[in-house]
Amino acid sequence: MSATTKDTSDIQDLQNIEETPKDLYSLDSQSTHRTAPGAGIDAEVAEFFATLAPNASKSHKPIVIDDATNRRLRWMIHKRVLVVMIITYFCQTLDKGTMSFASIMGITTDTRLVGQQYAWLTTCVYIAILLWEFPTNRLIQRLPIAKYLAFSISAWGAVLACSAACTNFTGLVIVRTLLGIFECVCQPAFVFLSTMWYTRDEQALVIGSFYSMNGFQQCVGGLIAYGIAHIQHAKLHNWQILFTLLGCITFIWGIFVAWWLPDSPMRARCFSPEDRILMVERVRKNQTGLQNREFKMYQAVEALRDPIVWSVTLISFTNGLPTGGLGAFSNLIITAFGYSQLQTYLLAIAQGAIIMAALFSGAYLSKRYGQKLVLAFVYTLPNIAGTIVFLSVPTTSETKIGLLIAFYCTQVFGAVAVLNLAVMSGNVAGRTKQVVASSLVFIAWATGNAAGPQVFRANDSPRYVKAFVAHIVIYGIQLAVIVFLRLHLMRRNQVKRRAQSLQETSVGSEDLNVHLYDKRGFEDLTDKENPDFRYLY
Repeated sequence: MSATTKDTSDIQDLQNIEETPKDLYSLDSQSTHRTAPGAGIDAEVAEFFATLAPNASKSHKPIVIDDATNRRLRWMIHKRVLVVMIITYFCQTLDKGTMSFASIMGITTDTRLVGQQYAWLTTCVYIAILLWEFPTNRLIQRLPIAKYLAFSISAWGAVLACSAACTNFTGLVIVRTLLGIFECVCQPAFVFLSTMWYTRDEQALVIGSFYSMNGFQQCVGGLIAYGIAHIQHAKLHNWQILFTLLGCITFIWGIFVAWWLPDSPMRARCFSPEDRILMVERVRKNQTGLQNREFKMYQAVEALRDPIVWSVTLISFTNGLPTGGLGAFSNLIITAFGYSQLQTYLLAIAQGAIIMAALFSGAYLSKRYGQKLVLAFVYTLPNIAGTIVFLSVPTTSETKIGLLIAFYCTQVFGAVAVLNLAVMSGNVAGRTKQVVASSLVFIAWATGNAAGPQVFRANDSPRYVKAFVAHIVIYGIQLAVIVFLRLHLMRRNQVKRRAQSLQETSVGSEDLNVHLYDKRGFEDLTDKENPDFRYLY
């Protein structure tokens, strides 16, 4: 089939979308027998508009939000939502990173770990995430998200504290597996919260803000570990003190989240009714819907057939494999350069600062220029350069600083994860399709993180040459997928513009230049179904 014929077919598919009235304006809160919400509109969303905004429901005009009001609303949301995401993700990354610090606190000796058993303590976390990812995404769709998130936070805090009681490999595997089950709610919940509360051009910076805690935990974790390492002659081992302290803090934080975080803009009684209406209207233009608790099989099938979903899934895997291994073995690798235990703790602070700089810069540049996939390509290149240096330069007293810099270059890879999540959240619409896409992306991420430590073989230490060769291959695959995805998204936008006979916009992918009233904004339509939807890349 020629490209022209395929384009014509795609346009006809879009033109054949059923144009039945399904928007909120069919609601009349004043009538005795209120019109039932159209197909696709979540009942809670419909009830919210019919009850709190009856005049807006009847008028067919958009609510205009000026810049000052938009900034005020955004800061109100930041205080209630973004702060929770940032601190929670910090707790998660800090708790997850405890094993890396514990590795040089003597946990391997105290619990008699041998061979690949230490690597399996990281792998089992991601196997648990892999198995529980779809169920947790479905629970996020069905349950009040704030309450489910708060329960999971307190549960993993309790499990982490109990890790201090483990004395062998079996006990550690059990608690680490439970840790993976409870922790896996965080990222999909945060992506869902970002689509519910923030506009598409804000989402990359929001995701980057909480993702930057991967770096901040290296800084703070290094300081905490450095301080605990100075505790001598205590009844508990240093790693047991670390697990107990962080687990108790996380448990208390989960209780606070249950009280502070709203489940949705509709249920956010901490805000005035007028502000809640404006917060909902703010995200109408996203065209990705607000919420829908029904699982729609046709959307699940569409997700499984969509090249966009599989592309972001593959990028998630190629991003997860190197970071999973480096996260578990980074302190062992740095120690192998000839640095002492305490120096390694302090160097972890610099490592964390580099990760934060990469994440924030990637998110900022994405918002500034709107070129998410171009930036993802660029942020992959330092990892390739650092890995090549790491493979080709031997370890000596003269080269250890250069090798350390090369190792730090491999830490900017986290920016790609932020950009990939922003691409997914901004380009996949329809709540069920989002659930399936999110599940696949985080299953791939968990698979990569589970496999990552396994490519670092005990018999290949301390430089782990084979692991870094595998990383080079993974980076090449990722670059190819990024190029394909950008071209595919550009083509889809062309097809949609032709279908609506709209003039094609300039190269800037964020500049949609489509001044349509977003009456389909809260319908549970997929990105392919919605003729007003435009892809961001």
